[in-house]
This record gives sequence, structure tokens and C-alpha cells, in this order.
Amino acid sequence: MTPAVRVPEELSARVPVEQRGPGLDRDAVRLLVSRGVEVAHHTFTELPRLLRAGDLLVVNTSATLAAAVDGRIGHARVVVHFSTRGDDDRWAVELREPDGRGTTRPRAGGPAGTRVRLPGGGWLVLQEPLSGRSGRSGRLWWARVAGPGVPGLLREHGRPIRYAYTERDQPLSVYQTVFALPSADGAGSAEMPSAARPFTARLVAELVSRGVQFAPVTLHTGVASAEAHEPPYPERFAVPGASARLINAAKAGGGRVLAVGTTAVRAVESTVGADGGARARAGWTDLVVTPERGVRVVDGLLTGLHEPEASHLLMLEAVAGREAIERGYEAALQGRYLWHEFGDVHLVLP
Repeated sequence: MTPAVRVPEELSARVPVEQRGPGLDRDAVRLLVSRGVEVAHHTFTELPRLLRAGDLLVVNTSATLAAAVDGRIGHARVVVHFSTRGDDDRWAVELREPDGRGTTRPRAGGPAGTRVRLPGGGWLVLQEPLSGRSGRSGRLWWARVAGPGVPGLLREHGRPIRYAYTERDQPLSVYQTVFALPSADGAGSAEMPSAARPFTARLVAELVSRGVQFAPVTLHTGVASAEAHEPPYPERFAVPGASARLINAAKAGGGRVLAVGTTAVRAVESTVGADGGARARAGWTDLVVTPERGVRVVDGLLTGLHEPEASHLLMLEAVAGREAIERGYEAALQGRYLWHEFGDVHLVLP
């Protein structure tokens, strides 16, 4: 498995970069650039000079939800992580236990029929584990929610999902990317599509002025829960026709299609038709991009540095090859890059 990384605790980004010193903005993170096994060190503000006219950045417009809500099972406190909204208005949820430090620890899933009281007089009932891989783990369950609607519940009582490596709770605005758009039905991402976090409006304008284009797609990410190294669950996505045409035009014109985040890779690669081109599509994807499957549209990837999850690292291998990713991760550790959603980023170019 690539690579067997154990990240020292001091390399976890505990707060957003703009809170680390006066005058810093989101784009003040470092940028590791891999071209094959060659590695270079930059800052994210240099991105416009590293790309070229005709390149296309595929960005995820999913907004981050305040997806963590306190609840009770009898007298016991739990935290509900609302992961994914189903087509039947049920929600896939993960129940976790508060750890006394403002974060949570894993809790065994189920059983069916478990009833959780929610703030505002609502409640949810666990009905069945997610099918397939998640059904074996029992971590995520489909639940029927009664009382106030979930979007209103999250707005009134929710907070962003937070893990133990972060220093404190942050407002939801910290977890929204510059590309985020609210969904009319209240759907969104349980956890931030974090590769896009370093972009600012100023940087986007500079990229556009240099001839770099943007293709918006949507993929609503579920909970990751770094303790569980599982393949991704099915997620809702949409690739509009206009974005598919931009992707195909960039490929035909010699430009590079660069996905901002693994979510953008998953969305675009889920649309590939028999002709090898992208096409408009919306629905659910269970695609897991592996080196054996390969990538058919995406040429490169901008991604964060995270604890190794099998699916993410296999996707990176599919884009760049195992040797390149091993070299990049070695360089990130040696260079003291910061990990996780508030950390530094890695640009993998062909």
C-alpha cells in the first residue's frame, strides 16, 4: 500500500492558516508540486505561474454542512454525524461518543430500532446499515428523522464535524470553499471538499486572467472518520453538460484537465462514456478509482495531505503512479508540510 505514512502529531494543521499570523489569507499555505518523481516546493500563491493557458480546473461546488448534532439515547450523550441524504429523504448517519474534549470517538453502529433524541423536539430511528461495504462495518446507518426537517435542524443546532487533531471548534464559514454553492434541497458535504480551501477570489481572478478555465461539478461528500480506513461509500454527484463540454474541449485542444480534490476526480471519472469523453450525468456514484482501473479524463490533481486512506492513495497512484506518490509523501514529511483539511496542498502534474 502506498505509502505507509505515520504523520507526527506536530505536523497536523490545528487551525486554519489565516489564524496562524496577521495578514495571512487562505492562500498562504505551502504547495508541493510533483511532476513524476521530481518534486518542487512552492507557495499556493504561485499556482497561476505553475499552470498555463488552456488548462482546466475541475472544482467541486458542494457546500459544507454543519453536520454534527448533539443527541441522546436514553440518558447517554451521543453526537450524530449526518452524512448523506438519500433519495427517500432518509439520512445516512454515524453515531459517535463525545470524548470530553469537544471532539468525538468511534461508537459501535446500530442496532436497528435505536432511537436518538435530537434538539428542538425531533428524533431519529436507525433502520438498517448501508448496503455493501458499509453494511459489513455497521458504522453508517440509514435513519428516518421525525420532527423539524434536517436542513433546519443543522442550521439551528449543527456545527461542523471536527476531529481531535484540530485545536477548537470553528465557524461554518471556515469550512466553506470559495466555490461552494448552497443546494436547494439542503444537501451538501458532511466534510469540506478541502483541496479547494486555499483558493481565494483574488487567486481565481488571476488564474482566469492567465487563461486557466474552471469547470464546476458537484459531489456531496459523506463522513470520512479517519479512524476507519474504508473505501468511499456511494455519493450523490452531478456533472453539468457545460462542464462536460469544457472538459472535452480542453482535452481536444491540448490543455490539461486538473481535478481540485479527489471528489472532483470521482465525479468526472464517473461520467466517462464509451468514447472516452466526459458527459453530463447526475445521480449516485460508487466508483473507486484504482491504478488497475486508471483515469480516463483527469490528467492531474490538486489534493490535500491526509492520513493515508486506501481509496485516496489508490486514486493518487492511478493519476501519477506509485513511485511518484511515494516520493511526494517523503518530500512532504521531510519538508515539514502540514496535514489535514487546514494544511498544505499537493499538486500532481503529468
